[in-house]
Amino acid sequence: MRVLVIEDNNDIATNIGDYLEDRGHVVDFAGDGVTGLHLAVVNDFDVVVLDLTLPGMDGIEVCKKLRSEAHKHTPVLMLTARDALEQKLTGFESGADDYMTKPFALQELAARLEVLARRGKGPRSRVLKIADLTYNLDTLVVTRGGQSIQLNPIGLKLLQALMEASPSVVTRQDLEQKVWGEELPDSDSLRVHIHGLRAAIDKPFDKPLIHTRHGIGYRMVDPDAVPA
Repeated sequence: MRVLVIEDNNDIATNIGDYLEDRGHVVDFAGDGVTGLHLAVVNDFDVVVLDLTLPGMDGIEVCKKLRSEAHKHTPVLMLTARDALEQKLTGFESGADDYMTKPFALQELAARLEVLARRGKGPRSRVLKIADLTYNLDTLVVTRGGQSIQLNPIGLKLLQALMEASPSVVTRQDLEQKVWGEELPDSDSLRVHIHGLRAAIDKPFDKPLIHTRHGIGYRMVDPDAVPA
């Protein structure tokens, strides 16, 4: 089991790490929220131990960004010195899978982590969602507002790239690389396919989701949820 411990209390982090490593697990550490989020995004951990109170970015914000922006589903066990019900509910709403209040027994922590890790390896439906647009990556079914949308293979690749990066801008070069790889098309192909994608998912609806950043690329975002 590969575990990421995001905890600013060095004694607590060391105790967790020593206990888990003695049992054959691999443990990485971060002492602040920003570093922890970066490690959780760029690596594939089996489970994350996340302290609620962290410098730079608290655990609630880390968990929210991990789920909604990075689209990572790594199981998260949240730690806190607080035991109020409101704090627990806030943690679960941010995307946490389990919750323990300090002080805690290391044996129980390890047992819970193993359960979460096994659960995280189970089958998971991969569905991207922005506003009323959904794309099921397993079935390749695209719907908006409950209406089925038919896209060709290139349209599906463009849609996945834009939805996974949302709300960030994806450059023209990155889109071309994701869709065509090393065999890049002529200069007008991307523009033509983006036009077709817009005609399918934006034109029939009141609210456009694909936005152009002239000279840079494109992004997909719900304008009601994220400032332009």
